[in-house]
Amino acid sequence: MSVETTKPALIEQGRWLTVQDCKRLLVVAHTVTFAQRLREVFCLLEADFRIQVVFTAPPHAFGEGVSRYLESLGIATVPWEEARRAEFDLALAAGSRGVHELRAPVVRISHGAGHIKLLTDTSSLKPGETRSPGMLSRQHLLHEGRVGPAAIVYAHERDVEELARSCPEALPVAHVVGDPCVDRILAGRSRREQYRGALGLEAGQRLVIVPSTWGPTSTFGRLDTLLPQLLSQLPGRDYRVALLLHPNVFAGHGGWQVQSWLAGCRGRGIAVVPPEADWLAPLIAADCIIGDHGSLTAYGTLTDAAMLLTPGPRREISASSPAALLAAQAPVISPAYPLDEQVRYAAERHRPGQYEQVASLLSSAPGQFHRRMRTVIYRLLKLGEPAWAPLVPPLPLPPPLEQWEAVDPWAVRR
Repeated sequence: MSVETTKPALIEQGRWLTVQDCKRLLVVAHTVTFAQRLREVFCLLEADFRIQVVFTAPPHAFGEGVSRYLESLGIATVPWEEARRAEFDLALAAGSRGVHELRAPVVRISHGAGHIKLLTDTSSLKPGETRSPGMLSRQHLLHEGRVGPAAIVYAHERDVEELARSCPEALPVAHVVGDPCVDRILAGRSRREQYRGALGLEAGQRLVIVPSTWGPTSTFGRLDTLLPQLLSQLPGRDYRVALLLHPNVFAGHGGWQVQSWLAGCRGRGIAVVPPEADWLAPLIAADCIIGDHGSLTAYGTLTDAAMLLTPGPRREISASSPAALLAAQAPVISPAYPLDEQVRYAAERHRPGQYEQVASLLSSAPGQFHRRMRTVIYRLLKLGEPAWAPLVPPLPLPPPLEQWEAVDPWAVRR
């Protein structure tokens, strides 16, 4: 066989592999965000010699960085063109792009806190048809009029109720499994002081987390108005600040450009959490969250942090989402008043359990994601589950905030 035509061993199978006769499961990682959510799922297959997991990274507008992220986990990918022509027993995907081309039943997994953003492409909607979030829309779930996935997993019973209105054809393959980030936050809250110590917070210092989704209406899309206040009023002896930016911000603009825009933060006490980092521990450690309509802000309601919101795009957010309910409850920052005064105001007004109603919309099966998700996967693989209970993986201790402070853009790896 010519060297030029040799395919990866995981595609060729047969005599090239040492461990044979495995069920073959394909993980389709379009973006870093999708890969991070899928990691919560494929880790459930650890220590099972009956299953061979194969990874691929299809082309995507926000695909920058996903191969590096997978490589950091010791994962090698096979080319998308090879993966979509090969046969697999099951495929896992957190996005819909191209998955109908796969020669395998597909499990579709959501990748955020609830279903926040409504469809932006309305060209295929019929007159009078309601816009739905992607994972609840006919456009994302049907292909040529038929339900594409073999299973669709949701975090909340309310999602299935909404699915019954938006795409009833998908009800037979819908499963409520909960949310892995909810479970990991709930399990990690007891270690809050350990996370704060690892981040390097001193006694009396308040940690302000600024999460941002992506897009022009996100906090980062309008950071030129907020950043001067963050720089001039919060960092110093009393406050530490960390920006938690959606990986799509880095993938869309490039890491060099993002760090270049944030060069004014360098040496000023503002950390920029890299897109591949585990953001859950810093979120739990926060005293105050200044967030937008993205998932990380919604997950923040599971912590005991005070909340402040940046103004959001009401018409682009699902009215039934946790983000919409939070926007109706949390105070909104104003450029007319000093930011440090508004942070103190939010802290004074904050009460334990203040956003419990919002948090309850994130999962109707708290603590059960890993057990329920594993059951779905093994049932579709037609394998008996391992004889041990899947555990919620503990959160790693974060590095000191100084390690995440904005770096010299010349030093950013391309």
